[in-house]
Amino acid sequence: MEEKVQKLEREVEEIQARNSRVEADKAWEVSWARQLFIAVSTYIIAGIWLVVIHDTFPWLKAFVPSVGYLLSVQSLPFIKKWWAANYGRK
Repeated sequence: MEEKVQKLEREVEEIQARNSRVEADKAWEVSWARQLFIAVSTYIIAGIWLVVIHDTFPWLKAFVPSVGYLLSVQSLPFIKKWWAANYGRK
């Protein structure tokens, strides 16, 4: 009986450790640090590419994909509310 209790305690500890890792992963996925890092990286890469191909105003044009990315990862509550109210209506 004692072995079963110890086994269950180990399993609970393993589950708690896994849950902690999953929560940290989720926090990273929605963090501003991650979003800002990706946006800045996108800006730099796009800017370099536009310079390489000799486009006009490369650093200004590099803002377009970066801003697009930042907009795409926002929850936009007013749009979400409208979508939720109309979801499934047919």
